[in-house]
Amino acid sequence: MSNTIYIGYYFKVTPQQPGVEILIAELGYAGFESFVETEDGVTAYIQKEEWRSDILEDIQILESDEFEITYTFEDIEQTNWNEEWEKNFNPIVVDDVCAVRAPFHKKFDTKYDIIIEPKMSFGTGHHETTHMMIQHILKNDFKDKSVLDMGCGTGVLAILAELKGAKPIDAVDYDNWCYLNSLENVERNKCKHITVIEGDASVLNKKYDVIIANINRNILMQDMGTYVSCLNKNGALFLSGFYDDDVPMIQAACEKHVLKFEEKLERNNWVSLKFLN
Repeated sequence: MSNTIYIGYYFKVTPQQPGVEILIAELGYAGFESFVETEDGVTAYIQKEEWRSDILEDIQILESDEFEITYTFEDIEQTNWNEEWEKNFNPIVVDDVCAVRAPFHKKFDTKYDIIIEPKMSFGTGHHETTHMMIQHILKNDFKDKSVLDMGCGTGVLAILAELKGAKPIDAVDYDNWCYLNSLENVERNKCKHITVIEGDASVLNKKYDVIIANINRNILMQDMGTYVSCLNKNGALFLSGFYDDDVPMIQAACEKHVLKFEEKLERNNWVSLKFLN
């Protein structure tokens, strides 16, 4: 197992809104990859190998007179994540149709009920990008479509795709922790058509009707050609993991590969796009 260590920052924010939303957006730009809103602010996590001592230097809200923000930070071993998660995680319901909850939460009366034990993997439905990708899956036809969930994190999007009738499904992530966590969550949700693969875009060697990629902008730009080469004719590509300011760059890269822009979702300045082949 990989020994990835995360650093957790515990921010107290006054006033909380819109302070927390602004802070999360700026931290996302700086490389923080997951967030848990708390009673008095937000906890933000970044991989230690991505961390640097001046990581907060460009976080403009910290210099603002309109907000009072204090913080502490510490190394978070992966073995401590379950305890952190249980303390902070609340279940979510997307569009009154899909619930994402932990095993210790009561079942919701929703059409789709997904149980996720995320540990340190990204993809709980709380982050705007995962939330929008869930919305895309809910309102598009996935029945009997082959699907790639690239950068699968917890596997939540692949699991929802199967619940919507997709098969077969490949869920791919380069992080060993995410790979193991997706295996657990696929089994936990009794999925039969998902293959979890550890690796990056270099492991892709087949075509799909639908490709879901919720990854950061730089990886999307780097691997766009590979995604397009793996997309069947009339296939759909769903992208997220970037901000509204990044849309022109992402759209230009897709149009270069003759993809047609179809739809844009936006949530707190994060964006998710749909393209057709």
